[in-house]
Amino acid sequence: MAYDYNSIQLHVSELLKHRETSEVEYKSAKGGFPKSFWDTYSAFANTHGGTIILGVKETKGVFTLNNLSDNEIDKLLKEFWSGAHNKSTINVCLLKDSDVEVANIDGKKVVLFHVPQAQRDQRPVHRTLNAFKGTYRRNYEGDYLCGDTEVRRMYADADINRPADGRILKNYSWDDIDIPSFEQYCRLFSLAKPDHPWLSLGNDELMRKLGGYRKDRETQEEGFTLAGLLMFGKYDSIKEETCAPRFFPDYKEIPNDTSKTRWLDRVCPDGTWESNLFQFYRRVLPKLQEVIPTPFKLEGNQRRDDTPAHEALREAFANLCVHADYSEDSSLLVFRYPHKIVFSNPGIMLISRQQYYRGGESVCRNTSLQQMFMMIGSAEKAGSGVDKILKGWETLNWKKPYPIEKAQPNKVELVMPLESLLDEAVLRELKHIFGSKMNTMEQDEIMVLSMALTEEIINNERLRDVLSLHPADITHLLQKLCKEGFLTSTGYGRGTVYRLNDTISDEVSLHTEANNLTSTNTSDPQANVLYITASDDNKMKQEDKTLQVQDINLTSSEEETLQVKEDNLTSLRPSRMRRVQLQKMILEFCTEWRSAEEIARYVQRNKQYIRGEVLSKMEHLLIRKFPTKENHPGQKYKIKG
Repeated sequence: MAYDYNSIQLHVSELLKHRETSEVEYKSAKGGFPKSFWDTYSAFANTHGGTIILGVKETKGVFTLNNLSDNEIDKLLKEFWSGAHNKSTINVCLLKDSDVEVANIDGKKVVLFHVPQAQRDQRPVHRTLNAFKGTYRRNYEGDYLCGDTEVRRMYADADINRPADGRILKNYSWDDIDIPSFEQYCRLFSLAKPDHPWLSLGNDELMRKLGGYRKDRETQEEGFTLAGLLMFGKYDSIKEETCAPRFFPDYKEIPNDTSKTRWLDRVCPDGTWESNLFQFYRRVLPKLQEVIPTPFKLEGNQRRDDTPAHEALREAFANLCVHADYSEDSSLLVFRYPHKIVFSNPGIMLISRQQYYRGGESVCRNTSLQQMFMMIGSAEKAGSGVDKILKGWETLNWKKPYPIEKAQPNKVELVMPLESLLDEAVLRELKHIFGSKMNTMEQDEIMVLSMALTEEIINNERLRDVLSLHPADITHLLQKLCKEGFLTSTGYGRGTVYRLNDTISDEVSLHTEANNLTSTNTSDPQANVLYITASDDNKMKQEDKTLQVQDINLTSSEEETLQVKEDNLTSLRPSRMRRVQLQKMILEFCTEWRSAEEIARYVQRNKQYIRGEVLSKMEHLLIRKFPTKENHPGQKYKIKG
């Protein structure tokens, strides 16, 4: 079998630097097809998907390539496809031919299997024929075997004809319903939809229409549903074993400094109110909306305080209640921090993160609760709820909300940042780097550059958390920014990472710096040295004067004294700095002839690194004392001019 190795676009060597992650797993496969492959296949399929790479071995935490032969690769692929279509090995084959790749990395071959996330109705994906003995999920520590309860929840989520909140509760009556809560709900319903025909119905029939009470046509069983009790029930009734014994809605306002107090405000079942979903929603929503700026706006003669951001908060809060798995061990949580709001609901996501951002798909665990919130204008049913959340936050120019899924116990967190999308300091730095080019850039482009500046390394996957774009559109955007010189890329395909390309602007800056230094040169070499990195300017100057000894033979005693002086500078040099800062320091130091060793000591970096990675790329700014002999033992460098 022939493989077009060069056409496979994945830079495995970049992945190896980051070791294994929640979505990347390495296996040796040198001794044959690894048995643990199918455990990881199941785990990826039941979580967010991921890539299994065969041909990588681990030795004491270090991952290296095995260099699989063509014959070994043929055998691995045959065994994979045989197992993938054998239900006694794995119950669902999720991969297509295009999901399996053979890559040639620096002359060594590996095989990659891109396992997609299984759809809701395909889960659980399990090994062998017994789901309760072979279902795995993925967490930060690797694959873990799911317990019977977790497997049953997957089966329940897969059955779209039996919503979780439609379960009929035996022996519950109106005595278990908090009547004031139901009446308050009806008033909100009438305000939101004043002409709705259901408003003329009696309590019994309205409860049926809302899904709080139903009759099973097959069994003829009827009664209040889980949704009815969760929304309107008395807390003691909700907490009974046959209803939702783990129900505990909790809101906390967390301060910046938690050393003195753990929270500033809290709403939880404390016996002072009937702690059902409706009352929790009514009490907590106004506290969250305090963070939303409300512009003065008139419609007719009435001031309108409602904004798209307010709608976004209502939708996010309703989603918390609607998508929760109330059989899970974790609680319904809302945290308000100074810089973000976090909604945490028990359960797993029923759609992929790509589907989440794309929108248009209405997949709901609790359809009756969804309808109840929809009737008071707090939830969407057509799959546009996420879009409303994202656009509402965008109107404030705040960072994009994003979901996080956690395991053991299962929970989904929606993080809604209360921070500006683009910090003013970041914008100023980008304008300093790229100048007038920034004036014509679109918001998504500026966001990418902002993240590249603040996070140093970005990739397509990271950008999916903050941009409302399809992964293919993100790829095109990144390629465009690379072509126009704003970004540089390393790696290939799915393994490509991007960094800010500030070299063009740095060249201009460094040439200007060099010209300024040479034009102001005086007989005193110290007059040309700029101390840009020290917090204590005077101390730096005094220490540098001691260190700047040139073209003399030092005694051992003098060498020791010099080393002590250099060590004293350690606290004054930043441990990390951008390349342009390092180059500026070198230019400022090289107003006179300096050796690579002297330069390395001055900037506190490794001599080999300075000579091989920095000075070699500054030939347009520095001159060598021995131009034709780069490795001359007496080689020194000086600024041009």
